Amino acid sequence: MNQATLHQLKVFEAAARHGSFTRAAEELFLTQPTISMQIKQLTKSVGLPLFEQVGKRLYLTEAGRELFNTCRQIFETISQFEMTVANLKGLKQGQLKLAVITTAKYIIPRLLGPFCQMYPGIDISLQVTNHELIMDRMMNNMDDIYIMSQIPDNMEVTYEPFLENPLVVFAPLHHPLANVKNIPIGQLGEEPFIMREPGSGTRSAVQSLFDEYGVKVKVKLELGSNEAIKQAIAGGLGISVLSKHTLLTDAAEFSILDVENFPIKRTWYMVHPSGKQLSIIARTYYDYLLEAAKTINEQGIIPPHSTFLVDRSE
Repeated sequence: MNQATLHQLKVFEAAARHGSFTRAAEELFLTQPTISMQIKQLTKSVGLPLFEQVGKRLYLTEAGRELFNTCRQIFETISQFEMTVANLKGLKQGQLKLAVITTAKYIIPRLLGPFCQMYPGIDISLQVTNHELIMDRMMNNMDDIYIMSQIPDNMEVTYEPFLENPLVVFAPLHHPLANVKNIPIGQLGEEPFIMREPGSGTRSAVQSLFDEYGVKVKVKLELGSNEAIKQAIAGGLGISVLSKHTLLTDAAEFSILDVENFPIKRTWYMVHPSGKQLSIIARTYYDYLLEAAKTINEQGIIPPHSTFLVDRSE
């Protein structure tokens, strides 16, 4: 193991976590041959096989499982060291790791810009994914703060609500129901419907409401991103339920239908595992986001960054 490098361990950890060289390559922005070569070199250093392939699936060997656990301990120790160094340096430099639910991508990147201007030495990693994959990242302690619309019920977390996230019924601009008031929720069952993919928090909230009122919709498409759904709506393929915040850039292209029991009231939360110590950088961003969201909730807009500066002297 004296010849093993930290880079090889990172490659191995990603491949082991995903059970796939391809997905590890996508996460690390490497080619699949590079992943294979790094694993091959690491296997040679260990002296035992780390993976075995059964059909098209990869499985860890006993040595692989032991190394995977060791990698987790190594990276946690390094993370703690980086946090200590960042605290010693103050906010001059360091790293902030965020993972956000897909609907929050319309808000969080806009709020990152002003924060980066205030603290130009901070490097930010932003992962945008659905609820299911965010849970995987949290279980593996991969990020500092998680932005979610559902509080996990299968692990202990610390959370704080910070921004309203109403779900509304989107339709094409000139939809026949565009100017109708108080549309019965059951009428949605007569419209072609576009759903988010399974595992999406938005889908879960919508399905719960439909189940409560016995509404059965005709699902014409299942799509994995809000942008794809918006394009499908604009193309006349159906209607859908999305976060109102997704209208930030193109409100003039859609109608929001006035359907009873809508909007579905939702909230975004800042979440991290209980007991996790936030670095001074993460804590500063946490406070910054609370102040920014307070202004957005009050005004309904994203204000200039000068209106939600945080106290840098803390």
